[in-house]
Amino acid sequence: MKLTFFGAAKAVTGSCHCLEVNGKKILIDCGLQQGRDERDNRVLDFAPGYIDYVIVTHAHIDHSGRIPLLVKQGFHGTIVATRLTGELMSIMLRDSAHIQESDAQWQNQKGRRAGKPIVEPLYTMADAEAAMKLVTTYEYGDTVDLCEGVRIRFVDAGHLLGSASVELWLTEEDVTRKIVFSGDLGNVDQPIIRDPQYIGEADYVVMESTYGDRLHEPPESYTGALAEIIDETFSKGGNVIIPSFAVGRTQELLYFMREMKDEGLVKTHPDFQVCVDSPLANEATRIFSGNLHGYLDEAAIEALKGGALFQFPGLTLTESSEESKALNMDKASKVIISASGMCDAGRIRHHLKHNLWRRECAIVFVGYQAEGSLGRALLEGAKSVKLFGEEIAVNARIVNFKGLSSHADRDHLLAWARHYAPKPRHTFVVHGEASVTEIFAQHLRDAGLAAHAAEYEEVYDLANDRMLAAGVPLPPKPVSAGGSPAYRKLESAGQDLLDAIRHNKGGTNKDLAEFEKELLALIQKWDR
Repeated sequence: MKLTFFGAAKAVTGSCHCLEVNGKKILIDCGLQQGRDERDNRVLDFAPGYIDYVIVTHAHIDHSGRIPLLVKQGFHGTIVATRLTGELMSIMLRDSAHIQESDAQWQNQKGRRAGKPIVEPLYTMADAEAAMKLVTTYEYGDTVDLCEGVRIRFVDAGHLLGSASVELWLTEEDVTRKIVFSGDLGNVDQPIIRDPQYIGEADYVVMESTYGDRLHEPPESYTGALAEIIDETFSKGGNVIIPSFAVGRTQELLYFMREMKDEGLVKTHPDFQVCVDSPLANEATRIFSGNLHGYLDEAAIEALKGGALFQFPGLTLTESSEESKALNMDKASKVIISASGMCDAGRIRHHLKHNLWRRECAIVFVGYQAEGSLGRALLEGAKSVKLFGEEIAVNARIVNFKGLSSHADRDHLLAWARHYAPKPRHTFVVHGEASVTEIFAQHLRDAGLAAHAAEYEEVYDLANDRMLAAGVPLPPKPVSAGGSPAYRKLESAGQDLLDAIRHNKGGTNKDLAEFEKELLALIQKWDR
């Protein structure tokens, strides 16, 4: 009866943990490594063909994004999740596969001229579709006999629609142990979804620590504050541009927009237009509008009695690139919600190109902006940015809505951990930056709980409560190149070209050629 950590050990992304019971191997999550955590997503630290089950806590790509790779490399077992996690995974894994294929296509276009070998995508659409055929779903509270000696139950984690903490009862020979994987624990008082549910008992707990070293700012009245920005911006004839994560955050914003309409908070333009320009967000919104019995909080249930949760007069969901382009041709003021949330890819970059330079417009950030991202540069006061080969002045009003987080903060994490009675034998801290996992583990010890920050490839004997292998600290990823202005400029130019190819938004072949020419010049300069 062993537990091994293959991901999100002193890292925020790439969640992947493995239980071994009665000869069966069970993964809890199999996520993509992203950003500073990414080293080599192609390398799995185990033989996929020997994995029997994958339990998915929720659909976010850092928890589910390597499942198609697992299937590609030989996994043919069963994938288990809640019903709505299964529905969201279906669209998110297909979208991820599309990105993998597009990125490989772009690399091969430039690599052929240099005589480089063909690059294979991490996985393909066919791999994602094959993975979804292996998915079996359950509802919160269902107790499931997974295999010999293993029972599981999903508990609402309050992080994303369908997100779960997972209780597992493990029996091997004459020993029984209960282990709980927290998944990502949600913030309290979020719209739409319920607060995280407490669990009363466990021998072992594996818990996240994303914000284990800090407290969230007190919640603002987002509907009122957003309404003021919309009123002020529209009175000047501008647009409100909101970079937003497609799954979860976009639906929260639509919930707020519906409230504004219902309560008449936008005084000067009560019939204001809202455009969601993200095919992935639109698909997710349709899922959020489906059968949500057992997933919504009381306020959302009450709102649903009055009609559709995310539909209101003036809402437009755009799909094609032509519809996306038309939004900036129409001079009427509007709210445009588009991905990606950090402005590093996708349609949002086109809306920024058309609106950043306009003093009458507002750019509203509603999520975390990572270091090195275009969103972070705008928040830090960049005077101009380069988009699609063109220098764009930053004249629009830049607004940052802090505190709108889907993760629990330090005190709420501690409250969740303290709820166990009796205290667990041990708590393993994961899913946080290296320093944060250590800080939060100390908070747990100060609260009288046995705890430590798990290391990569650490192996623990659950039957005898002892460590079998201490694991290895991951070497720090070099950041000097990626943190330099020259590298960010090169990365931005490459992303512009990739976006143009991926979405056919370059306009003409001449435009694409100009993007590519500039990119190659930057690459040559960088190489020197």
